[in-house]
Amino acid sequence: MNGPEFTALRKASAANGTIYNNTLDENDSINTNWQDLLYRQGYVTNHNLGISGGSEKGNYSVSLGYYKDQAVIPTQWFERYSLRTSLEQRIGSSLRIGITSNTNFATTHNNNLGPGGSALNLTPIISPYKADGSWKSTALINTSGAQWLYTRHSLEALGDQYIDQNKALSSYNSIFAEVKIPGVEGLKYRANIGLNYRQSNYGAYTGQGVMSGTPTTVSTANTSNTIGYNWAIENLLTYDRVFAKKHRLSVVGMYSAQQNTSWYSSMSASDIPADAFQFYNLGRANVTPTVDPANQNYTQSGLLSYMGRAMYSYNDKYYLTATFRSDASSVLAPGHQWHSYPAISAAWNIKDDMLKKSTAINALKLRVGYGETSNQAINPYQTLGLLTTSPYNFGSTYSTGMYVTQLPNPNLGWEFSKTWNFGLDFTVLKNRLSGTIEYYTQNTNNVLLPLGLPTTSGVSSVTSNIGSTQNKGIELSLNGTILDNYHGWTWEAGVNFYHNENKLTSLASGQVKDEGNQWFVGHGIDNIFDYQKIGLWTSAADSAKNYQNILEPGTKVGLIKVLYTGTYDANGVPTRQIGAADRVVTDIQPKFEGGFNTRVSYKSFDFSLTGSFRSGGILVSGLYSASYLDNLNTRANNNVKVDYWKKDGDNTFAPRPGGAGGDNPKYSTTLQYFSASYLKVRTMTFGYNFTQKWLKPAGIERMRVYCTLENPFVFFSPYKNMSGMDPETNSHGTENTAVNAGPYRILTIGTNTPSTRNYLIGLNLTF
Repeated sequence: MNGPEFTALRKASAANGTIYNNTLDENDSINTNWQDLLYRQGYVTNHNLGISGGSEKGNYSVSLGYYKDQAVIPTQWFERYSLRTSLEQRIGSSLRIGITSNTNFATTHNNNLGPGGSALNLTPIISPYKADGSWKSTALINTSGAQWLYTRHSLEALGDQYIDQNKALSSYNSIFAEVKIPGVEGLKYRANIGLNYRQSNYGAYTGQGVMSGTPTTVSTANTSNTIGYNWAIENLLTYDRVFAKKHRLSVVGMYSAQQNTSWYSSMSASDIPADAFQFYNLGRANVTPTVDPANQNYTQSGLLSYMGRAMYSYNDKYYLTATFRSDASSVLAPGHQWHSYPAISAAWNIKDDMLKKSTAINALKLRVGYGETSNQAINPYQTLGLLTTSPYNFGSTYSTGMYVTQLPNPNLGWEFSKTWNFGLDFTVLKNRLSGTIEYYTQNTNNVLLPLGLPTTSGVSSVTSNIGSTQNKGIELSLNGTILDNYHGWTWEAGVNFYHNENKLTSLASGQVKDEGNQWFVGHGIDNIFDYQKIGLWTSAADSAKNYQNILEPGTKVGLIKVLYTGTYDANGVPTRQIGAADRVVTDIQPKFEGGFNTRVSYKSFDFSLTGSFRSGGILVSGLYSASYLDNLNTRANNNVKVDYWKKDGDNTFAPRPGGAGGDNPKYSTTLQYFSASYLKVRTMTFGYNFTQKWLKPAGIERMRVYCTLENPFVFFSPYKNMSGMDPETNSHGTENTAVNAGPYRILTIGTNTPSTRNYLIGLNLTF
């Protein structure tokens, strides 16, 4: 919202009883765009150099990589150096061995710096400059007091007064050996060994007064170290034979074991004597460093697995696969650690069986499968209880007590799913058009999620097998060749559609709803549980006609009108006020979504485009929640630009400013829900492949230059039409300032780094 509009809004709030005062740092003639002063031009650079070679008995490859992503937020960047090697060698006629190693060293700089929210809600009627033309670092803002001003200059000028960085070394390695068993044709034994290691060192320092409105705010620093490694061993015995040229049998038996170990330690301090120390020597802090017992960690978990699979095919017409697997996880409760599950699938090549003579159909295969899968993706030790220490005053001394922070669950077991899948693959029109149709249904039982508990239990939740869900949907994908080298032109295109529905089918202890977690049987896992906005109380006549004095006694015209779900008396008059019982459950899933791609080439030139689309569903934007839109009118914060109610008869998006009195206009959370529909072009690439004669004498086998534009266009998006922003989500429900956007699991548009439009120029060379 610009300066004049901001001033008008604040004065409108003042007319409704809100205090409105200018201060020395505010001036109605100023119009500062804090986002323009914050965001910078970002860039991504990616370089790879590889060498490879080989012979009939072996091959090798070595590649070096460098990648850097400079974000649009100043001082924020990610950098990675990588080395990848692989070697495979055949020894004699029976033994084959190989090794692959991928090592990375990465630095993430100031990733936790999130000034986007401050730039959005900072008043525009403050100048970023002092009287002498130098930059301000803080400003006095009406009743809000002094506030730090986030700009490119203020962040880049911090130097060693602020740092937030993580350096990580990762190494992922695998070794295999495969040997043919003598005397039995088609029988092989293979051993796979994986060894992975990751270590990260994190450090943060904030100097005195930095990012604070108070210059004397004490400096703080913290550092942490995380080490994790895991190993995995797979033993595979395979038998693969063809009998009588038509019967093919492949059998696999597997035994595997894996273990994950990690530990974490951290410490913090305040009042660092000099900025140069940063987080490197916390022992020099004027305040004794703190080691919080609750912020240290060591975990170890393991998984043991057995698996058997048999695949049979007859004459490339009929296919049958049967699998049985059994897993044991150490993170689950004793007596519930093992789970076994089968899978079976069949396929029929109709083309080669019944339609051999068909010229219109080039390929047609029908598939059906049933399988069970399982999940144990929870943190270790959730089956155990946890006590945390706390000091307390006992007479004239302090003592240490303990209290429960995690309840044990001796019945915690596997989450498992049963899935049916039906598919049809086809190719027609002389292989010009191919596609796939899929239908699936998945029922998941013993879902692993935190179960909310009453406050009298002393803890907020316990990890449990809370209930069951159902997931079903249909997918359609089509790929075709429209022009096939027609006078030098080739045109290919593809599109896919999918529709998915998920819903909770049961909850723990037979409940039908858990309002605290927003889970409701019969509805999707992701949903909105809120009042439903149906407009505004636009005028006094509307208020009288629709009983605002009964539904919302004491409120004013110009406020949000929500759906009333109660009863009416014989005269059609509501029998009660609007309250919590009028909240409704709304699923946010789209009707359908998908993607598309196309590629056109003419001689050495080519153009390709990819995109995605969504129809229906609900998009949640925390930027339009109560924290941003209309509850800050008693303070000098900027607001999202909206068309708000000003006079009797206005039927606008937003209610009158300050109309409910104070900072909490009723039902303002209903303003953050939008249609999630959009069509987005994700990438556009123009390329040219050099075929000139000078390439080979220069030692160049292939050369290509290209330019890619990422996120260039968005169409048919009600949210973009209103806000001007990209409709794709960038935050979780309770993240940053999107505090009213629902549970953390719901993806929203918040104040994290926004979607960016990227331009990429590349050169591919093969020697």
